[in-house]
Amino acid sequence: MYALGVPVGMFVDSKGPRPAVIIGSILLGLGYYPLHQAYDAGHGSVPWMCFALFLTGLGGCMAFAAAVKTSALNWPHHRGTATALPLAAFGLSAFFFALIGSVFFPGSPSKFLMLLAYGTFSLTFVGFFFLRVIPTPAHSPYHAVPDADPGTTDSRQLGRTASQESKLRAGRGHPSEPGMSDTADDINATEVTEDALDRGDEASGTLDPSSPRGPSRVVDVEAARSSNQDGTDETSSLLSQSTLSSSLPGEVLVPSSIDLDRSHRVDIRGVNLMKSIEFWQLFIIMGILSGIGLMTINNIGNDVTALWKHYDDSIDDKTLVLRQQLHVSILSVCSFAGRLLSGVGSDFLVKVLHASRVWCLVIASGIFSIAQICALNTVNPHLLSLVSGFSGLGYGFLFGVFPSIVAESFGIHGLSQNWGFMTLSPVVSSNIFNLFYGSVYDAHSVVDADGVSSCTEGLDCYWAAYVVTLAACGLGLVVTLWVIWHQRQARLIELAGKQRARE
Repeated sequence: MYALGVPVGMFVDSKGPRPAVIIGSILLGLGYYPLHQAYDAGHGSVPWMCFALFLTGLGGCMAFAAAVKTSALNWPHHRGTATALPLAAFGLSAFFFALIGSVFFPGSPSKFLMLLAYGTFSLTFVGFFFLRVIPTPAHSPYHAVPDADPGTTDSRQLGRTASQESKLRAGRGHPSEPGMSDTADDINATEVTEDALDRGDEASGTLDPSSPRGPSRVVDVEAARSSNQDGTDETSSLLSQSTLSSSLPGEVLVPSSIDLDRSHRVDIRGVNLMKSIEFWQLFIIMGILSGIGLMTINNIGNDVTALWKHYDDSIDDKTLVLRQQLHVSILSVCSFAGRLLSGVGSDFLVKVLHASRVWCLVIASGIFSIAQICALNTVNPHLLSLVSGFSGLGYGFLFGVFPSIVAESFGIHGLSQNWGFMTLSPVVSSNIFNLFYGSVYDAHSVVDADGVSSCTEGLDCYWAAYVVTLAACGLGLVVTLWVIWHQRQARLIELAGKQRARE
């Protein structure tokens, strides 16, 4: 699923979220149902079942990418919270289906696969009919605000005829659905004020008409570009050198705050993304922190087994499985909570504290550090929930805020494919951390007469692995602080350049 993020993201960015949802729902049903049939029959083609599993991954990836993109587009001023909700639901989905399966189909893997086939298809398919990208003011670049001195306004109205609008759309190849890919030229053309760029957060965008740098700096960039190519047109002839006025007394037209949002003004993707140092900084952070979290998530069963067999050698396999399932549930629920908290918290950082969302990654690094410290000191298996709880919370904090950071850094129009590139990082790092954990665990394991490998040394079975991940937490924290510093320096340089240009 991680490897499919880039091509699926390109599809969502170019075609819009709705086609991805309907295709994803069909693929989920086509993927899980053959697995259900194969389990009932007791046999099946291995290549065919592998292909069916591939379809489930592809379908889930398409529906997930579409949900995140739609949320980011529909709630641009609360993007952290909006994208955190589908991310949180995605993290809780396994727990949700496992709970339903254990209640209605206990001990029946076949019926559980049938539940997955019908459940994932139905939920996604029904959701398609309610999914809609709401056009934001970015598609209507100006809105009216009261003028500081109503008596100074005149009767000129900034407008564009239907024929002119159609010409512009035809010339630009304007997408029919909001959120579909625009060209880089179109994105650059929306840089309507320099003051908004200087502020650089979502809340900025309402210009003060009484300011000497307010309405006088507003320019209809689409009209300006057209006039450069075709001469004076219907729109540019209505522009005032001092202000853009509406036909109503006491109103001036200013750019929408959505247009002024950085994520709507930049479009970095593809080769340009690979050239961006900020991309590689975020890629490294994602790799380090997700690798730390996935090591515990993938091996919590081994942690449980090692501690319980050392703590109570009489424990039976059934009880051991129940303990493992308990920690899987703790991981899922805490990941859900972490995603919601980081989404809401990142919006609080931006809107109230005027700070960077990347500080949520600093918090995630801290939570992961606490989890590793707990893992290094927990010998009583009853306290292992601290390890799974903090690991799930840190993992949720990481993934809950990351899409918003990607959108603000590289633009909303290429969010899906850029997020797909980011999710390639855990593919590499998780394998490195998991292989290292396995080598440590195997070094302390013994093989019995039946060829079964097991470790009964308790904490020593995996202690060295968590020493390495604790050091990795420190590295992730350093890189995260570097990103915050680098972003601040880039904004200051950008601001200084604009101030020199005004002089």
